[in-house]
Amino acid sequence: MTSSNIFDLTGKVAAVIGGASGIGEAVTIGAVGMGATVVCLDVKADAARAAAEKAGGHATSGVVDITDAASVDEALGAIVRQHGKLDIVIATPSINVRKKMLDYLPGEIDRVLNVNIIGNFNVLRSAGRIMVEQRRGSIVLFSSIRSLVVEPGQAVYSATKAGILQLARGGACEFGPYGVRVNCVGPGVVETPLTAPIKANAAWYDAYAAKNTFNRWADPSEMVGPTLFLASDAASYVNGTIIYADGGWLAQDGRFTPPGM
Repeated sequence: MTSSNIFDLTGKVAAVIGGASGIGEAVTIGAVGMGATVVCLDVKADAARAAAEKAGGHATSGVVDITDAASVDEALGAIVRQHGKLDIVIATPSINVRKKMLDYLPGEIDRVLNVNIIGNFNVLRSAGRIMVEQRRGSIVLFSSIRSLVVEPGQAVYSATKAGILQLARGGACEFGPYGVRVNCVGPGVVETPLTAPIKANAAWYDAYAAKNTFNRWADPSEMVGPTLFLASDAASYVNGTIIYADGGWLAQDGRFTPPGM
């Protein structure tokens, strides 16, 4: 490995789960641009196919439901059968039922836990089995700034994002001896389909923008660099950690600038 090629993904086979939209679509396009053979996986077949076509290059698509362990095993196993290996797995899906805890209805917490915790566990376990056997690979899960900070209506979502980070750390501990790395990206506020209801409320949107040091939201493309760094050989000694791509949200204490500053 030399300094001129450590970010290059040429020859790597990657699965991007949740690759049909938002951050996942941006990562699919970015990984293809860095030379990877990418399989864009999503629960929505048509959208996954469209994202793969948009990415071009060595991109194909497939269907996966991360809440179904057998579906995840089959989707990732099919990649290995076709390409002979699986170097990178990136999983972006999460859902949010934005409600105060006292307002949660029966079944709503189950929906969030089923996707965010069980779904990401299914991905981590399935990818881990493959990569431990081949003794190499990189898994990147998506946590959030909400793994550290919370606000009203975000308790359950925040708990799951902290849980995803701990799953990644556990995977790093267990898979690391076999040459497999597991890390997380922790976005701040990103303009995706998940955050569209916030964008529709100008006051809410502006308040979130003001919370970070750049006074703006991120574009999904700005999550590509941190994600593919963790996926690449440039991060060969990075394991069990998180990169917060939050525009300085977590660095900034409060929203008031003292007089004279």
